[in-house]
Amino acid sequence: MHLAIHNWMKVEPIEVTVQRLAKYGYKSLEIQGEPYKYDTKAVKALLDAHRIRCWGSVTLMLDERNLLARDEDQRAESVRYVKDCITMIMELGGEVISVVPSTVGKIVPDSTPENEWGWCVAALKEINTHGRACGVRIGIEPINRFETYFINRGAQALALAEAVGPDCGVCLDIFHMNIEEDDPIAAIHEAGDRLVNFHVADNNRMACGMGSLNWSEIVGALRGVGYDGALSVEFCPPLDRTPANRFLESVDLNPEGISASERKFLEDHGSSVFSADFYELHVHRSAETLLPLI
Repeated sequence: MHLAIHNWMKVEPIEVTVQRLAKYGYKSLEIQGEPYKYDTKAVKALLDAHRIRCWGSVTLMLDERNLLARDEDQRAESVRYVKDCITMIMELGGEVISVVPSTVGKIVPDSTPENEWGWCVAALKEINTHGRACGVRIGIEPINRFETYFINRGAQALALAEAVGPDCGVCLDIFHMNIEEDDPIAAIHEAGDRLVNFHVADNNRMACGMGSLNWSEIVGALRGVGYDGALSVEFCPPLDRTPANRFLESVDLNPEGISASERKFLEDHGSSVFSADFYELHVHRSAETLLPLI
C-alpha cells in the first residue's frame, strides 16, 4: 500500500499541491475529475520531476452529470465526461477511476429503480469498455444517503460491478462506510478482490487521526484481503460557524481561481475554501497517522 491524496478539496496551482505531497511523503495523486482543466503532458512532467505518480481520478458529479438521468442526452454527456476522465488518467500513467454514478447532492430519483438500474448498467458498460482499452480500472464508489439515494453501501456497489462485468471493481470510502455500513471491516472483506481503491478521512471527515476511527484495524483488514493500492486521503472538514470553532483561521476569505461549481461543491459538503495553513495541517496529520501503518 502507499499514500495518495485527492486535490479537489483545495483549489490551488497543481505545482503547489505536488510540492506539498513530496514534502510529506505521499507517493501519488488522485487528480480531480476535471479533464478539461489540465494539460496532461505538463502535469505528467511535473509529477515525474517530484517522483509522484498519478494513481487515478475521481468523478466530480456536479451539475448535470448523472449516469442514471431520465434524459438520454444527459446520460450520454455524462458518459462522455467519465470517458474523458479515463483518457486523462491514461495520459498521466494512472490506474483507477472512482465513479460515483449519480449527481452528488441529488436525493430525489428521476424514475423507477428498474429504469435507473438499467440506464446506469448500460452507461457503465460503455465506460468500462473504454477503461479496459485505456488500461484504467473502474471502482464504483458508494457515498452516504445525504449525498445520493442510489449507491450507499458496499454490497450495492458490488452488485452494480457484477452487473457491469468481471473486471469492474469497487472503491470504498471509510468516511461514508462509517455512516452506512453495519460493519465497515466486514464490508472490506466482502469487497475482496473487487476492491480497487480506498478513500480515507476520519469519522468527522477531518484528517486521519483527528477523529475516532481505528486506523490500525482498517489497514489490517485491507491487508487481509490482499489490497495493495492507495490509501487515498480525502478529508473535507466541516466549517464551524459557532464560537466553539477550534480553527479560527481555517477559511480563505479571498480565494482565487475557483469556479462557481467548485465552490458550490465544497459548500454543499458543509465546508468552504480552506486556508493554506488549515489545509496543510490536514495533509500533514493524515500522513503522520497513516505512514507508520503502511
